[in-house]
Amino acid sequence: MERGQVIRSAGVVGGLTLWSRVLGLVRDILMASFFGTGLAMSAFVVAFTIPNLFRRLFGEGAISAAFMPVYIETRDRDGPEQAWLLARRVLTIVGLFLSAVVVVGIIGITLYLARPEIGERAGMILPLLRIMLPYTVFICMGALCMALLNAHHYFAISAFAPSLLNLIWIATLVLICPWVGETPEEQIYAVAWAVFGAGLVQWGVQIPQLRRLGFKPGWQIETRDPKVRRVFRLMGPASLGMAITQINVLVDRLMAVWIGPWAPAALFFSERLIYFPQGIFATALSTVLLPVFSRQAAQINHSHMLQTINHALRNLLYVMIPAAVGLFVLAGPIVHMIFARGAFGDASTTFTARALMFYAPGLLIFSLSKVFVPVFYALQDTRTPVIVAFWTVLLKIALSLLFILTWPEYWKHAGLALATVIGETINGGVLAWLLHRRLGSPGWREIGYSAGRCLAAALGMGVIAWSAHRWLAEWLPQVIRPAGLAQAGAVLTAIGLAVAAYGLFTWLLGSPEIKSVKDALARKLARQPSP
Repeated sequence: MERGQVIRSAGVVGGLTLWSRVLGLVRDILMASFFGTGLAMSAFVVAFTIPNLFRRLFGEGAISAAFMPVYIETRDRDGPEQAWLLARRVLTIVGLFLSAVVVVGIIGITLYLARPEIGERAGMILPLLRIMLPYTVFICMGALCMALLNAHHYFAISAFAPSLLNLIWIATLVLICPWVGETPEEQIYAVAWAVFGAGLVQWGVQIPQLRRLGFKPGWQIETRDPKVRRVFRLMGPASLGMAITQINVLVDRLMAVWIGPWAPAALFFSERLIYFPQGIFATALSTVLLPVFSRQAAQINHSHMLQTINHALRNLLYVMIPAAVGLFVLAGPIVHMIFARGAFGDASTTFTARALMFYAPGLLIFSLSKVFVPVFYALQDTRTPVIVAFWTVLLKIALSLLFILTWPEYWKHAGLALATVIGETINGGVLAWLLHRRLGSPGWREIGYSAGRCLAAALGMGVIAWSAHRWLAEWLPQVIRPAGLAQAGAVLTAIGLAVAAYGLFTWLLGSPEIKSVKDALARKLARQPSP
């Protein structure tokens, strides 16, 4: 794939991911309205973390990292039939293993809940976990199907699949939750069952396209296949790396429960606002880059890999630097506009905005790993990111404990956000240094100049956004009713002015990324058929 194709494919994935993120935002608004930052919401957040942990271990991250390079290499060298055979064998082994884990987990939870005395928080978390645990199998198998489709450069269906989770989730909140139970602690169970069903749908919707490409569903256990063993040898370190990261997330959630029953929910809602812009571009770009890097690595074309890294980083910085500055400057108003209704009151708004301010710089940092890590995976080196992640997670946990013990009570959860950003900053820096040693420079000076231009423009944009919102928030309520509409108008107008200012500033500073994005859009429009 050429540079333009990478950006256009990322645009397809990004567009569908944007649709999913918008639905996710609607879902989160409804969750905030129904459950606020109370115990029911926090219990759901902690319980949902466990299936997501397995999804990262055996789904999107680890299996894609290990499986896709081997699959592409097998297809190119041995033909499509051998590649599909490899896929069927890997799917079988992963599916059986995860099914066994789920059965054991459900039995263990049931036995624990039979004890005469369990705490209030455990009594809320574990029943929800028991319902959602089978989601692990469905979503991981769906993620494997996604990896196969991406390997064939079919990104649209797999990028659309997460929207189904959000659609089912929203329908449950609107149509079912009001009619089941009288308290949030009772209504949250309907959401857990919706997650269970959505996982099955996300898996099934990808099967027809795979069949059209030549995949024949079926079970086939073959552990002696050297390619299968190679996938799982590569998957081991990648899974360990994902395990380190996801266990870190779980520890974060448990530390938040320790801080207070409101803290996990406040962190969750602030994270959702970080993932929204990250998913639109950074995650989409990462999805496209892994098969591109895998093909370049298979051809031992390191110079093209460096060019791709340079191009991806500059475009990523162009988007994420202003997004991070904007979220930091307008954290409070954005949280209030999006979530402040129903059970999500002033205290919930304050707690979530504080976490968002400390998460905001991480928007850029989290996105950089979306470029660096796929390079190691494409080189079939899943060990190095694991080692780096292990040490940075230890540092992050130590920082989290330090902030919890030393920060004021209602800022402790913000300390968890800051510790995460610091840890990810070190992680990204070390990975960049190691890539430089292995492949050479991707053009750090050019990337640095690009980052400097973007940062200068973003800082000017931030001043305009803050000033505009401050003035509009005082003036609009005098001319627009109700007050909520005036507040939303102030935030959206300030964001619009900020976007325009950033575009103008980067144009004046001569940022070449504007032309890259414009050319990619022009090529895409040129391929559209005339009406």
